[in-house]
Amino acid sequence: MASRSPVTRRRTCAGKCRSGSKLEYVDLTDLSGLPRLPDDLDQAVSRFATHLDTQRGHSAHTRRAYLADVTDLLRYATRHGRGSLAALDLATLRGWLAAQSDRGLARSTLARRGASARAFLRWAASSGLVDDDVSARLASPKVPRTLPTVLGVDDAARLLDAARECAHDSEGAARPAALRAWVAAELLYGAGIRVGELVSVDIGQVDERERLVRVLGKGGKERVVPFGVPAARAVREWLTEGRPELVTATTDDAFLVGERGGRWGQRQVRESVHRLAALAGVQDVAPHALRHSAATHLLQGGSDLRSVQEVLGHASLATTQRYTHVDADRLRAVYAQAFPRA
Repeated sequence: MASRSPVTRRRTCAGKCRSGSKLEYVDLTDLSGLPRLPDDLDQAVSRFATHLDTQRGHSAHTRRAYLADVTDLLRYATRHGRGSLAALDLATLRGWLAAQSDRGLARSTLARRGASARAFLRWAASSGLVDDDVSARLASPKVPRTLPTVLGVDDAARLLDAARECAHDSEGAARPAALRAWVAAELLYGAGIRVGELVSVDIGQVDERERLVRVLGKGGKERVVPFGVPAARAVREWLTEGRPELVTATTDDAFLVGERGGRWGQRQVRESVHRLAALAGVQDVAPHALRHSAATHLLQGGSDLRSVQEVLGHASLATTQRYTHVDADRLRAVYAQAFPRA
């Protein structure tokens, strides 16, 4: 009997996530009711999983998405009489994407699935599993460039002020959970880091004195990011008054600790930011919007693109450049000041 393909799990809400309802885990590669992959395809997916782990440096989320996409492609090919890698052709790849488009999947999802197929077949060709990379001519739909959600400077300040004011009760006693929400918001905005980077930070990676935090970004790339005085104050109070109240005998070096002493998770950070936005009376935002806001406000304050790129950990300057579209007024002002024919 063929072995199972690598299991990919997708988290879905079985109710309202913010109300704390239980989360249901769905196996994206569950084979019940679907054709099993032939042994050679199953083994190819397993080898590709190892390749993603050891060579590409992708995040766990990206790895899961790639494996789910590739498994779905190979199932489609098997159902349509293409049950081997050698039998895969461009028409099959196009038919697979077209079938998903007919199901109403977003362009961004189709683009990602096309990228997954290309990565898999490029690897298969380089590994000698197929003679040619048939995906080289596979076109993916263009994903429209959308401007990121950004809080204004005043709204960002209101959100952070609300977090700070909740950190202690009326008598000045610390509220550990509220201190955690405050320091998380301060670092998401003050350092412009990703939520995944934030929850992965250990105590030894935060230098309160130098106001620096060391994070591991996409592709396993490490960078050191500065943060300001307000964030440093939140860090100090969290480490002295908040975290010690939540640690248990099983707590590791996690900087952010949950209610039971384990590492605080991304979902909890998102819920916390949503609550703070509601409390502050500002636009409802996710944690990544605080990172977008930090980048935009840095550019508004006069930072150059290269510096902002370093802070955010973008591999490409083109990714950072999208923040210039948010601040067209500043660009016009710079043009009027600097260009002789303005």
